[in-house]
Amino acid sequence: MIQGIDLEPIIHKINDNMHGLHNFQEKLLNKASEKEKTVLLDYPTVYIHNWKKSGSYEVYVGESNNIIQRTKQHFDQSEDKQNWRSQLRRKSASLYIIGHDHFNKSLTMDIENRLMLYMMGVDSVKRIHNKRTNPQNRYYPDFEVNDIFRRIWHKLRKTDPSMFPNESVIKDSALFKASPLHKLTQEQEDIRDRIIERVFSVLNEQNGDGQLIFIDGEAGTGKTVLNSSTFYELYLMAEEEKMTDFQCCLIVNHDEQITVYEQIAEKLGLKNKYGRVVSKPTTFINHHSAGKPIDVAFIDEAHLLLTQGKQSYRGKNQLQDIIERAKVTVVMFDENQILTTEQYWETEILGNYREKAKENGNHFKLTKQMRITASDETISWIDNFTKENHLSAIPMDTTGYEIKIFEHPAELETAVKTKAAEEEHKLSRMIATYDWEYSQNSSMEKRMKKYWEVLIGDWHKPWNHELDKELGRKEKNKNKTLAWAEQPQTIDEVGSTFTIQGFDLNYAGVILGPSVKYRNGKIVFDPSESWNLKATRKRTLSDGTKQRFGETLIQHEVRVLMTRGVNGLYIYACDKELREALKEAAR
Repeated sequence: MIQGIDLEPIIHKINDNMHGLHNFQEKLLNKASEKEKTVLLDYPTVYIHNWKKSGSYEVYVGESNNIIQRTKQHFDQSEDKQNWRSQLRRKSASLYIIGHDHFNKSLTMDIENRLMLYMMGVDSVKRIHNKRTNPQNRYYPDFEVNDIFRRIWHKLRKTDPSMFPNESVIKDSALFKASPLHKLTQEQEDIRDRIIERVFSVLNEQNGDGQLIFIDGEAGTGKTVLNSSTFYELYLMAEEEKMTDFQCCLIVNHDEQITVYEQIAEKLGLKNKYGRVVSKPTTFINHHSAGKPIDVAFIDEAHLLLTQGKQSYRGKNQLQDIIERAKVTVVMFDENQILTTEQYWETEILGNYREKAKENGNHFKLTKQMRITASDETISWIDNFTKENHLSAIPMDTTGYEIKIFEHPAELETAVKTKAAEEEHKLSRMIATYDWEYSQNSSMEKRMKKYWEVLIGDWHKPWNHELDKELGRKEKNKNKTLAWAEQPQTIDEVGSTFTIQGFDLNYAGVILGPSVKYRNGKIVFDPSESWNLKATRKRTLSDGTKQRFGETLIQHEVRVLMTRGVNGLYIYACDKELREALKEAAR
């Protein structure tokens, strides 16, 4: 408890109409204590308008120095059917009024921002009618924000657990993590401002078609939040400038990440107003032409783009095809997350894109690690293992981040499930290198087995989405909007890079399969032990030669897996020499 705080937040829930507001005012004036009257009528307050529509909530969050006057203003504008305020006429509409004796203007703005951000991660909230947040810098008493907000949320939760679920549930949500409403770091904010400046410069001059903005950033450096925040801010600015024909698309070649972005676009009203603003690369390329480019294309996880034809994509380079179809293309890239031969970039070709961006002052680099809550020494240990093939002593981490080595996969499973049983660590799962056979399209009946499985001795677990087959229609429909790790049944599965890439876990239980070995004091990646044919097959290069890049791509696979855990990394190695070396490193 913060010294000096002697008052819990004061929260009133009223009917969202003039009668409800009049009753609230009368009750305060006639029955409330002087302190409560002062806090709610004289101090700044935060409020949440909310109503139900098609069984889900829609909300508007605000703050005001005069809650009575502000609420009346909203009611006065409720006749405009194009305005969210018209929804206040619904019988289900209610209003939360929140006060605290330490509220000042900056603090209420930060509480408002946090409420908007949390609403992005609430499954029952389908629409947020606010436009942008207003993040505050330093002020007195900014150190109280976290404690005051926790108290507010806890009290709101008692009124409606569906609209105000546990904080840990929200923070584990993929929507929350990718939300454009996050407060950016200074590094992210500087890059966002430069991107926006460049975009409007190109659009105003009408002579910069094909501009490429290239952002390099490793796993956990905040690429996705920077991408979604800049994308959303451009739409808001275009709206303020009355650019009615503005076209901007967010593109990602990842099925689960597409679902996340589509939900964000729906919650913030972009889908309703502008139609399809989120797309997979091939769909975008097929629906747009070089002769009529859109204004801006944002590409998240650009390392997942194809650099050769595959199935429905008949081109040779998706990045080039997108650049030709947009006046400005913004790319978020991490070479260390390229996993398949179709995504493999020849050094010279990739270098040309970077150089093109650098020549125009359009190349940026994200460097701050934001996912792994560990010491620099621990992060360096993971980097050395996954990038330098070097295994050193596991450092003592005073931050609380855990690296644990296990003798048997069953022990790893028990440890992960123990963490997942804790409310604050529910998003803990087992993941593994692609060293066991799996196919989404081939029936297991041919093999006389129920599931594709990870099999180690007498221990076995279903791969990826196998347990989805056992679910009823209701559970399957609910899971459609959830990432693999958010689905309850996946605690009894093992995920691969293709289910976990781009997402976080609280604790990552990583199984290093037979393709990861330890020989002569070095980590070795052995493609002959991998079932990931997309990584081990030959790739035809631009000069017509065919080469294999399996060792490099499996190394990238291991890096993706070992950088998922926010709070901890648990490891079991199938290779005996590696397992012994890891045990020695942990002593």
